Amino acid sequence: MLILSCASKLQLLETLLKRNLPQTVAVYGAVVNINRGNPVGHEVIVDSWPDCKAVLTRPRTEADTDNTDLYKNIYAAFYWDLDVYRRLLLDTDAVNWKQTFRLYGYQNGIYDVSKDAAATKKIHLTATPHFTYLNPNPDKMPQRQLDPSFTISTLKSSHVDILNETWHHGGNEQSRRYLDNMVKCFPNICILDSNGHPISWGITDPIGAQIHGYTLPSHRQRGYLAIVLRALSMKSHVAGCPVYGHTAMNNVQMQRLLEYMGFQRLSELCHLCIHSSV
Repeated sequence: MLILSCASKLQLLETLLKRNLPQTVAVYGAVVNINRGNPVGHEVIVDSWPDCKAVLTRPRTEADTDNTDLYKNIYAAFYWDLDVYRRLLLDTDAVNWKQTFRLYGYQNGIYDVSKDAAATKKIHLTATPHFTYLNPNPDKMPQRQLDPSFTISTLKSSHVDILNETWHHGGNEQSRRYLDNMVKCFPNICILDSNGHPISWGITDPIGAQIHGYTLPSHRQRGYLAIVLRALSMKSHVAGCPVYGHTAMNNVQMQRLLEYMGFQRLSELCHLCIHSSV
């Protein structure tokens, strides 16, 4: 295993991953963020270089401060050779198995290896499939008009409490810290009402995915989330990031909105694998 730290090699890897979209999108999004300042301290692991067969992104070892922090400990994986990926996870120090962490991947083998790892390492695994939507042409998204008394803006740390209260993965102090960090580090968009309060928003995460697209119940059915999606997608696109996100398989309303906005559903499911040693 190698930690890929050379800037020119990381740029070459980004180009290679881009050629293999959409399956590489989670790893590609992470590498893009690493190559553009690496605001949350992630790193890239490969089995070899330059002829790598498996890629894993993870938090830097020295940045690990809380092995129980499911939100901070985020990995993404892609492989060209499943056996190489299996060896990378099971036979090297690529993964800190003492951590609780979440791992994203778009190939069935990612989930298969996670199952093998859970049995071998005697750890708990929760795996949830999601649909993933990618927009290759965000500049062609339909445009909606915004109420002139409202404004498009960006989120601030003072808004994090309402983000944490409304996020279905939130509601605790770890999720609050995570959301605050995402607001500070990655593209986000919100709509502010006439009093300057956020009523609709979307943010992006360390692997470049759009998360927590939300409109307050009292302001729904007015197209605000479509406005947020377009503005956030254009912001990510200009920054060189992929424009994509995940949805729960039963979230039909969000799936319809994404399809209306020109997003395309990937043929393979995203496997969100949560590993826990407790």
